[in-house]
Amino acid sequence: MSFAFDRLRRRPDIEAPDLPAFDAADRLLLDESADARDAVGSGEVVVIGDAYGALALASATSRSLSERSETKRAPAPFRSLSERSETKRAPIRVHQDALTGERALALNAADLGLTGATVSLRLDAELVRGARVVLLRLPRSLDALADIAGLIAAHASPDVVVFAGGRIKHMSVAMNDVLRASFGRLDVTHARQKSRVLIAREPRAGRDPEPQAARVDGLEIRAFGGAFAGAKLDIGTRMLLAHLPADLPGGTADDPFIDFACGTGVIAATLAMRHPSARVYASDQSAAAVASAMATVTANGVAERVRVVRDDLLGAVPDGSASFIALNPPFHSGAAVTDLLAPRLFADAARVLRPDGQLWCVWNSSLRYRPALERLVGPTEQIARDPKFTVTVSTRRSGG
Repeated sequence: MSFAFDRLRRRPDIEAPDLPAFDAADRLLLDESADARDAVGSGEVVVIGDAYGALALASATSRSLSERSETKRAPAPFRSLSERSETKRAPIRVHQDALTGERALALNAADLGLTGATVSLRLDAELVRGARVVLLRLPRSLDALADIAGLIAAHASPDVVVFAGGRIKHMSVAMNDVLRASFGRLDVTHARQKSRVLIAREPRAGRDPEPQAARVDGLEIRAFGGAFAGAKLDIGTRMLLAHLPADLPGGTADDPFIDFACGTGVIAATLAMRHPSARVYASDQSAAAVASAMATVTANGVAERVRVVRDDLLGAVPDGSASFIALNPPFHSGAAVTDLLAPRLFADAARVLRPDGQLWCVWNSSLRYRPALERLVGPTEQIARDPKFTVTVSTRRSGG
């Protein structure tokens, strides 16, 4: 019996015919790890970086089928207590950086009758403690890979085997070097359907993730691996900050400034430092971004006035409650580059803004988002533009 890949969906993330919920790298990871997963006990399989649940749910399905096969040896009343307890499998531990991926996993599990077969955890020791098999979709960031590899080496079982896979076009030789820094042995599989798996064994030199630190233009920046731009001030954010006026609407406890898709929290921290009595709300769906933003606002001494949350869009913010939102919209959905993300963010910003509230936005000039901003938010004025970036302010039209 094969896993029903075709039943997987991406929702609540964006869905489109050219944006699948799984790919050939998922299938290759599952095939390469099948024997290892079958050989370990309950609770010893961990999945990291699963996009929408393909790895975790297929692993849970295969272990469930194996369990049912084993229990055919004797009816339950005639099996020993140890045999019966062995069939109560612990859930597969999973970490996904994107909250949309975490929620998609839960929805897909419910659709497949696998609710409770997985448990979502933070990227910390609890996730990997005692793990003997780890399935990892290779992240785009080498710093993120270093954080994950170090964590596994520090807390997993000494005989852990890590199956790290991805699409070849997104892999680099540097990934091998990062894994070798935390593992004594690294093997590379043959390519299949433009995908490949790196197999790491013999953990060594483990460490818990720590944020990189930098001071830029008087601002302390902290960044865990995988957070956008790392411990730097990216040029788009720099351009937006340079053009924000000194007098902004809102900033109160009931109407805080909002840093939407906050990344490392640079905008949130800057707003709090420029406006010493202001309250700021920072939101991102990335676990690495939220951890980074919390570290950034703490390092700048403004944590008591900045609330950082992990959320899909601004889901926790009421309609018509904000006067000011700053946004540097992402254009990656997993490994895919798409222009479908930003309109989703624009629409939610419009929902949250009060009539005449302002959305200040910076975006790659080539993406030409102004018509979408006009349609979804309201009248949009270009504040600055260069060959790479455009800064606009959109005013929420009255009457929705």
